[in-house]
Amino acid sequence: VQLQASGGGLVQTGGSLRLSCAASERAFSTYAVSWFRQAPGKEREFVAVISRSSAMHYANSMKGRFTISRDNAKNTVYLQMNSLEPQDTAVYFCAARNRAWSSDWYESWFYDYWGQGTLVTVSS
Repeated sequence: VQLQASGGGLVQTGGSLRLSCAASERAFSTYAVSWFRQAPGKEREFVAVISRSSAMHYANSMKGRFTISRDNAKNTVYLQMNSLEPQDTAVYFCAARNRAWSSDWYESWFYDYWGQGTLVTVSS
């Protein structure tokens, strides 16, 4: 499957953005899809995941601010980001997996397919 991330941009502190991850495959509903981010000079970190059954998990620092959702009819997963802070500045990647689910959903190696990333910049 090919993933296309979009929706990044420049936003002020406290603002909102919605990222989209569009998939090329109609069977996208069978994939678990996650968002990771990588800030300059830092390692890639987990943001959120939605399983094929729409169970959702978030990194602690994103809980209450970010919401992941999916529209299987559109083969798209969204990340709604509210109350953005300068430390949220990063390239955001979506990733997907259609193999068996496990408790390793926060690990980057858990995912087999990656999108190209979309840049989010939050100004202070």
